[in-house]
Amino acid sequence: MDMQPNESYQNCLSAMYALRRFGIKLGLDVITNMLAGLGNPHKNYHCVHVAGSNGKGSISATIAAILQAAGYKVGLYTSPHLVRFNERICINGRQIHNEDVVACHEAVRQVHQDEREPTFFEYTTAMALYEFGRQQVDWAVIETGMGGRLDATNIIKPAVSVISNISLEHQFYLGNTIAAIAGEKGGIIKKNTPVITAVKQKAARAVIDSIAAKKAAPVYRLGRDFKLRRQDQGCFSYYGRSQTWPNLKLSLQGEHQFENAALALAACETLMDYKKAPLRTISIETIALGLEQTRWPGRLEMLSTAPLVILDGAHNLPAIRLLSKYLEQHIQNRRLTLVIGILEDKAYESMLKNILPICHRVILTQPKIDRSLPPEKLLRIAQGFTSRIEIQKDVGQAVKLAVETTAPEDAVCIAGSLYVVGETKEALETGLIHLNT
Repeated sequence: MDMQPNESYQNCLSAMYALRRFGIKLGLDVITNMLAGLGNPHKNYHCVHVAGSNGKGSISATIAAILQAAGYKVGLYTSPHLVRFNERICINGRQIHNEDVVACHEAVRQVHQDEREPTFFEYTTAMALYEFGRQQVDWAVIETGMGGRLDATNIIKPAVSVISNISLEHQFYLGNTIAAIAGEKGGIIKKNTPVITAVKQKAARAVIDSIAAKKAAPVYRLGRDFKLRRQDQGCFSYYGRSQTWPNLKLSLQGEHQFENAALALAACETLMDYKKAPLRTISIETIALGLEQTRWPGRLEMLSTAPLVILDGAHNLPAIRLLSKYLEQHIQNRRLTLVIGILEDKAYESMLKNILPICHRVILTQPKIDRSLPPEKLLRIAQGFTSRIEIQKDVGQAVKLAVETTAPEDAVCIAGSLYVVGETKEALETGLIHLNT
């Protein structure tokens, strides 16, 4: 008897999630062979490649929104997903349908011939690149997973590469120094392909400049080759190498989104000179529309106002610092309850030390992914900042407890990992948590 469509979809997800037992293996051999079996679909459309420690998702979403506003059919591949797998593969701002997931999964399964099983990320990357070819997109904006040089997404040959910033992360895989991690992120740089970056550390800049020089790739740096000027009410003006786009407005919250927007605009400006497929002239109206339509859930996302509930992935130290700064500026006189869960490969002590001083109380939790830290390990650090500590290992129950025990005039922030964000959103969808929006 034939399976029902939803059953087939669930079977595909189960098969893919089972691949996580193979862990993380960096390298391009498996993805190369899978895509060759699929007819190398990634060679049938133009790509933008985005790497970096923070902001790459926002930058990717912004570039995709601007290209769509310019009239192109645009694919967007990002990770991780928050609630549904389909979020990873979007076309013109919409998640692909369940039946498309099934079709992509089956296509990749049929061509995989390697002795080594693909990792979850390799498999899903092949699915995304296949689907973009199947749907005949004009452009695909591809966010790296981990690193860059040996990341499965590095199979593409982009029109422009974007490296947002560098911080110490995934050190077991990428190296223990800023320079080493910059070398891995800089691995996405291709011959004669422009690089857009906001990397600030001297050591990281030197590594990226060296890689780019060897590949004759021009480097355009924020503050040197393109600039922005902030204005009131979330507005800014962009000053590029050949374009000036004044009086633009962000739809995404947070001071750091100005820098992310500048990188996205610099990428779009650069694409206007792309000789293989020069963009139609991007007007300021197109830029403004793209910025207005950019959505990136789970990043300074306001869920309710009474109490004020803020959801933010803030998965590493730089992101927690930005979140802390934002909260200090915006929660004003509200007492803040923090719900937080962190993964084991993050600088959890420094993360907690940066955000706990502004919190009235904290609820420690643990997302279901196997790389998450037990709340008991966070407890020792938290005890140095507040006596108002509770442990609730289930994320949904932790958020429910926070919301139900916070006064309407106070605030709740949920942070520490995108997996915490995803489980919160799932609890909202299932009705476990009720908010006053």
